[in-house]
Amino acid sequence: MNALQKLIFYECSNLEKLPSSIGQLNALQKLDLRGCSNLKELPSSIGQLNALQKLDLRRCSKLKKLPSSIGQLNAFLELDLSWCSNLKELPSSIGQLNALQELDLSWCSNLKELPSSIGQLNALQKLNLRGCSNLKELPSSIGRLNALQKLDLSWCYNLKELPSSIGQLNALQKLVFYECSNLKELPSSIGQLNALQKLDLRRCSKLEKLPSSIGQLNALQKLDFYKCSNLKELPSSITQLNALQKLHLRRCSNLKKLPSSID
Repeated sequence: MNALQKLIFYECSNLEKLPSSIGQLNALQKLDLRGCSNLKELPSSIGQLNALQKLDLRRCSKLKKLPSSIGQLNAFLELDLSWCSNLKELPSSIGQLNALQELDLSWCSNLKELPSSIGQLNALQKLNLRGCSNLKELPSSIGRLNALQKLDLSWCYNLKELPSSIGQLNALQKLVFYECSNLKELPSSIGQLNALQKLDLRRCSKLEKLPSSIGQLNALQKLDFYKCSNLKELPSSITQLNALQKLHLRRCSNLKKLPSSID
């Protein structure tokens, strides 16, 4: 089928594998395997799909890894691996996806780390790590994602700290830490995020304070600390946030006072 552009196997729950001949679909732009809950692996020939722009593997719950050949997909724009609960690792070759704009790894609860090569994704705009509850740290190379606009780390329960390189994300507009209940602090480099508009720290229950550099976030419009129950104070530099429109401090039960200059 040399002219085929879309191939959809939505909820073909008995599908266990794909034939290697799938690599011959030279015109294929979209491959949808959502809900193929018995799919265990992808053939290495998938790397031959030179026109492929989107691969949807949502809820492929038996998929444990991707073939290294995936790095050969030069036209690739979107990769959705959300709810692939048995995915344990990503191949280092993923860093070769120069056109990739969106990478969704939400609820990949067995994913323990990201390869350092992820920093090579120069076109990446959205990285969703929501619900990656076994992820303990981010590689320092993440700071090289110059096009990244949105980073979602919600429900990353085991994330305790961030690399200082996160301050190099010059295009980042939205940063979400909802329910990162073991995150104790933010690096001072966070003040370098000149494009940041929204910082969500809701339910970061071990967060006690903020770096004074937060006052340098000139584009910040929304700052949410809902139920940061160990937050004891706000730095006086918070009054320098001239673009700030919303500051949420609901149920910050240990917050004793606000900086006197906040008015």
